[in-house]
Amino acid sequence: MADQENVLNFQIQGMDCAGCAQSIVTAVEQLEGVRQCDLNFTTAKLKITGAAPATAIMDKVQALGYAIAPLEAQQPAAAPTEELPNFWHYLWQRRTTQFALLGILLILPGLFWEELLGQSMPWTTATSLLALAAAGWPVARSAWRALTINREVNINVLMTIAALGAVVIGAYTEAGMVMVLFALSEALEGYIGNRARHAIHSLLSAAPAEATLISTSKGSRSEGNPANADRHLTTVPVNTLAIGDRILVKPGERIAMDGMVCAGRSAVNQAAITGESMPLDKAQDDTVFAGSINGEGVLEIEVTHLAADNTISRMIRLVEEAQEKRAPVQRFVDQFARWYTPTVVVLAALVATLPPLFFGQPFWNPAPESFGWLYRGLALLVVACPCALVISTPVSIISAITNAARHGVLFKGGAFVEQLSKVCAIALDKTGTLTAGAPTVVNIRTVDCSEQAPTVHGACLACDDLLALAGALEQQSEHPLARAIVNASTQRGLTHRYTAVEQVKALTGRGVTGLVDGRQVLIGSHSYFDHAVAHSAEQCQAAGNDAAQGHTPMFVSVDGAYRGVIAVADTVRQSSRAAVAALKATGITDVVMLTGDNQATAQSIAQQVGVTDVQAELLPADKLSVIQTLQATHGAVAMVGDGINDAPALAAADVGIAIGGANGTAQAMETADITLMRADLAQLPFAVKLSRAAMQTIRANVILSIAIKVLFLLIVLLGWGTMWMAVLADMGTSLLVTFNGMRLLRFSDSASGKI
Repeated sequence: MADQENVLNFQIQGMDCAGCAQSIVTAVEQLEGVRQCDLNFTTAKLKITGAAPATAIMDKVQALGYAIAPLEAQQPAAAPTEELPNFWHYLWQRRTTQFALLGILLILPGLFWEELLGQSMPWTTATSLLALAAAGWPVARSAWRALTINREVNINVLMTIAALGAVVIGAYTEAGMVMVLFALSEALEGYIGNRARHAIHSLLSAAPAEATLISTSKGSRSEGNPANADRHLTTVPVNTLAIGDRILVKPGERIAMDGMVCAGRSAVNQAAITGESMPLDKAQDDTVFAGSINGEGVLEIEVTHLAADNTISRMIRLVEEAQEKRAPVQRFVDQFARWYTPTVVVLAALVATLPPLFFGQPFWNPAPESFGWLYRGLALLVVACPCALVISTPVSIISAITNAARHGVLFKGGAFVEQLSKVCAIALDKTGTLTAGAPTVVNIRTVDCSEQAPTVHGACLACDDLLALAGALEQQSEHPLARAIVNASTQRGLTHRYTAVEQVKALTGRGVTGLVDGRQVLIGSHSYFDHAVAHSAEQCQAAGNDAAQGHTPMFVSVDGAYRGVIAVADTVRQSSRAAVAALKATGITDVVMLTGDNQATAQSIAQQVGVTDVQAELLPADKLSVIQTLQATHGAVAMVGDGINDAPALAAADVGIAIGGANGTAQAMETADITLMRADLAQLPFAVKLSRAAMQTIRANVILSIAIKVLFLLIVLLGWGTMWMAVLADMGTSLLVTFNGMRLLRFSDSASGKI
């Protein structure tokens, strides 16, 4: 059983089209011990699950004429070091495509004299046959291997039969032209695949290959407080860094590794990872991503992930692996192509033989300007090549997935691109999704005055003093409400006002008490103060209003006398309302908020963000039931949450979408179907629009491919079209659908940048 789960990874070179990838898969699947074989043409990575030895796999692939090399599963991909060559440079780099270039030169005399001037000469016949041999040799060799090794009829077999048939009937120039154009078409598909691979790996260029390592005078890795050591700075490759190492990032430099800030403060631009356009302030204990751009400060960062496992490397792996989870439309096209090609051979044979046998039609060409049915059957083989149809879907999917990654949205597979385009309802978890997930101080009232949403130091002396007392008492507590008070006190510069704190005692479920500068300070809940500390009816009513708005009022007394209230709440993210509005604008009919909070708190948040429905006081199992109800009502439903607490609902939804951020990114990337790298919903409307644009592009490509095939099929059957015109049409269609699909690399939503 252990052998069956063995996984081998390889890098393939020499593939020109999706048909090449399918031929390799067909051959490898024949090997004993291969349980599953996945080959992504775009990334050229072969993944084998099973007990087959690596040598047998490599021998089989090499027998088909492709280069293969072992690849470590977690090996980080290398960023592109050279500029992408143009098409003609790409042709010159490979031996098989060099033959195609030679074929172009050799076919020109025959094309000019015979096809344009209508004059056939022995020397033009010779050059046309040489062109056929030069461009056709790699194609014929691949066709032979397909027949003998895979026992299959593929595109190369079709073109070889068509070219040889043209030679038999004396159409030498057409035979050479067909093979030259086909070789160029295959090379063009290979070039497009190379561009797609370059687009994926260009994501890696966001992270530098080297980092500045901080080490002690003894040459050891820096430990403890680096300020207390005689430090040395050394430039080292990032793949030599270990977890726990410290690196120095100067102003304007790119951060080389995922890590945690140990010293320094700076604004960091994370656009390459999360798609956020505005830099974020980073200080001690904050998380940073490899590929982010440091601002004006100097940062010392402790490495938390190896280079092969940092956020960018995981993004690249997920984008590459996404093609293995192909969209249903892509699987349908691939399956269709498997039986379509041999069917075309049978149909071409019938076209060539039935009219002459039963209707007295000419088998050979009766005149130079008239085509017999053998010629039409051969032309049908050329017309029917499914190149454009096969390439139309994967190039669109990979372009959409790559573009999404650049904008901080990770699709785990093409299937989820298609599924998200069908979603009509979205369920949003409240805490950590619509809200920040961490309580903050939103209101302070004292017996002397009141202050709403304090943000400016010194706005109210009495409120400042109350916050300073409470912050000193809560300094040692890790409770979320206590941390909210401490953070507010720190932000307003009040942490050093009261430092003598002693006899701190937690009152379980009620609050905390202690001596602050010799005064007895008590922080407790409203219900506890109703029994322990006297306060007025007006103060009770104000606290009740706090609760109705979703706030948590924390009462404070000093030496037994009521002093005031500090209200704390989980605040709505600034981007949530705009994101919900943008989702509605895309045609999402229902945006539902799910929460375990009470109904009053839930309604308050719902009014702020503008959702269409609220489901409150839910347990995880209840959220699952809500998802199932939405599916019964609307069909496809997406669930957005943190990827951990909402696991049942995320799993039940048609599309599970996780919110990333400093604490949840790694887990979210592994668990959800789609991950938003930013810690908010800003990129969700963009993801929905991109998925719909991708499916519209795929439908347009499929319709265009089939329509042109049908049109030229009729032209050929009527005797109006030549073989080289047919292959030129196929080549042109492949170009059209490919570049139409690659337009998705540039798809943007101007609204998303404003959220």
